[in-house]
Amino acid sequence: MRRHRYAKIVATVGPATNTPEMLKALFLAGVDTFRLNFSHGVQADHAKVHAAIRALEAEVGRPIGILQDLQGPKIRVGTVRDGRLDLAAGERVRFVLEGSEGGKDAIPLHHPEIFAAVVPGQDLLIDDGRVRVRVVGVESAVIEAEVVTAGVISNRKGVNLPGTLLDLSPLTEKDRADLAFGLGLGVDWVALSFVQTPSDVLEARGLIGERAGIMSKIEKPQALDRIEDIIRLSDAVMVARGDLGVEIPHEDVPGRQKELIRACRLAVKPVVVATQMLDSMVSAPAPTRAEASDVATAIYDGADAVMLSAESATGRYPVEAVAMMDRIIRSVEGHKLYRSIVAASEPGEEETPPHAVATATAVLAEAIQARAIAAYTTSGTTAARVARKRPAVPILALTPSRETSRRLSLLWGTHSVHTADVDSYEEMTSEAARHAREEGFAREHDMIVAAAGIPFHTLGNTNNIRVIQV
Repeated sequence: MRRHRYAKIVATVGPATNTPEMLKALFLAGVDTFRLNFSHGVQADHAKVHAAIRALEAEVGRPIGILQDLQGPKIRVGTVRDGRLDLAAGERVRFVLEGSEGGKDAIPLHHPEIFAAVVPGQDLLIDDGRVRVRVVGVESAVIEAEVVTAGVISNRKGVNLPGTLLDLSPLTEKDRADLAFGLGLGVDWVALSFVQTPSDVLEARGLIGERAGIMSKIEKPQALDRIEDIIRLSDAVMVARGDLGVEIPHEDVPGRQKELIRACRLAVKPVVVATQMLDSMVSAPAPTRAEASDVATAIYDGADAVMLSAESATGRYPVEAVAMMDRIIRSVEGHKLYRSIVAASEPGEEETPPHAVATATAVLAEAIQARAIAAYTTSGTTAARVARKRPAVPILALTPSRETSRRLSLLWGTHSVHTADVDSYEEMTSEAARHAREEGFAREHDMIVAAAGIPFHTLGNTNNIRVIQV
């Protein structure tokens, strides 16, 4: 099954879509990678979904990616008196390290790292910023604060601390248990929540190794300060605009999104844009015009993938949301300005032979109007290098690794095929032509361009281009 678009779609599985029938409907509508959100549900439920996706993969004969999204160290208030506290602007409140069922003078906040990090003058944002309080005094187990933005605090609402680096591991005990479970299932990607520093990614790498790709979710402003190192250590990045939009000004989010996409393209790492992309479709059969424009902007920016969250997990119109996203992507990619806009945002290139060969492959394929670029790849690096150029020619990634073929379902413009490895130049040529025909990219006498590393079976050594007539 060939997708007639370049950007990919990630959809979150939830109560609305966790049956084999719904998963198949989502795939047929356009989903390339499924997200399992471990902030919700139990391990047994995720195992059933994972098994259903793998069964679907076998049925349709196409690699399907599975992304495990770990909950991370979510900071929350405890339970409050009567389940809610109404706060007025200018009112004084106290947060306490110990206790429960507190009132305005003793709101439970069982996170010692906050008490160790905050100083007077800093803000605490509660419930995605709906309530804002400013710290006026700190003791070992008490934070005195003044309400800046009035609102309601109810049980277990999230707390954000803009600009504050907390001494927190990105992996809680729950995350570690979920991670071991997910790796045992065989997930393709692991998304790390609330990454703050490069050491957070290294900590996860020590546990994951190469068993899955690491996707760092950028939702803390502290991560932006070390973003180049974080991207370098990660296998992919998610622009998680929900929490990021709470901790930095709303007006800064679009610019940061463009910066992150550009940085990931330069580093040859897939980048996913996420959060509230078609949020109206949780309850309505069509998005707002602004939401359609938001998805389009990510595509014009050159994102590898766009993601649905509640729209596909709990929404009333999950299949319609995927189909709408698919239509928006195809419309943008067919627009007369798309190519010039994507080319204008192209980052500089690393001056290495493999990158130069991949760039030349893309340029040559466009120049001769090739029907496809056949990228022989074991780790996925060759395909990613070609994809960075965002060529107007689809990429047929041929890999002997089933794991790589699944991970490539996230990469822009790439149609991955799990196939036997090749051992000779002649076999490379014939197999590239055969797969181009069988996968519907080329017919007899069409031209394709193949990129590979020679000698074969050598990782990351993109050094050869071949023009092939089918």
